[in-house]
Amino acid sequence: MRLVYHTADVFTEKIFGGNPLAVFPDARGLGDAVMLQIAQEFNLSETVFVLPPESQANTRRLRIFTPAAEIPFAGHPTVGAAYVLAAIGEIPLTGDTTHIVFEEGAGPVPVTIRAQNGKPVFAQLTAPLAPVIGPPPPSRVALAEILSLEIADLMGGTMAPQAVSVGMPILLVPLRDRGAVVRTSVRMDLWAATLKQYWAPQIMVLAKDPVFPTSDFHARVFVPGLSIPEDPATGAAAAALGGYLGAREPAAQGTFTYVVEQGFEMGRESLLHIEVDKSHGSVATIRVGGHAVLVSHGEFNVQGN
Repeated sequence: MRLVYHTADVFTEKIFGGNPLAVFPDARGLGDAVMLQIAQEFNLSETVFVLPPESQANTRRLRIFTPAAEIPFAGHPTVGAAYVLAAIGEIPLTGDTTHIVFEEGAGPVPVTIRAQNGKPVFAQLTAPLAPVIGPPPPSRVALAEILSLEIADLMGGTMAPQAVSVGMPILLVPLRDRGAVVRTSVRMDLWAATLKQYWAPQIMVLAKDPVFPTSDFHARVFVPGLSIPEDPATGAAAAALGGYLGAREPAAQGTFTYVVEQGFEMGRESLLHIEVDKSHGSVATIRVGGHAVLVSHGEFNVQGN
């Protein structure tokens, strides 16, 4: 069986930036075990397998695999798959804005594709779930030790660490400055003893101290439980952050926007654009978007499957 695949860099406007992604536009006939083996062969943060939708009201069904396991929702595979499918003509563009819906494990995920001169340039997902707040995380003392930081590096009060999920649980750990973000190093022994079994073992550290003046936050994301020591651009974490930040906005109504820069320490600069709608004091909708670029295409030979 020969399968066509495409790769893209997501949350960037230039090749070799952002988060690499492999997309199989037609994964019919592949079993779960083979999908996982292919994801392990690519060894990227995620690989996406595209299937026909189960409901005719939706556009495609996505199955998303890390090298360790299938996951129910992820941002850069959703944004990247939308971009790739539009770029290769699998999803026809209807003008400057095209609306589609992907079926994912966490539920239907609406995506808006923006185009210029008939070509896709930007895709934006809407988080499939309203923000869910997890149980209290380990203490700031414990988190500082896990992250190889001083306790003074971690914010407290209204900006204390908190676990949030909009489809994938993320532990958000605000830090005092970009220097603390850069110094962060996960101690795997302490992570395994403390966070591995926690509701949100994935970690985003961030500081309101960006490199670019047009950004709002500088961030890093660590996903050791899914064989991703560090991720260069994480849409699910950005969506969870949108829920965290939106809940702390003093206004009860309105749309709030944030730009998160990530991947700088890995040499893969990424920009994630977050929009949060609040209504009657609660976060109603979270959107995360970014640019993407095609990188390569080829055939994958799955022998004997």
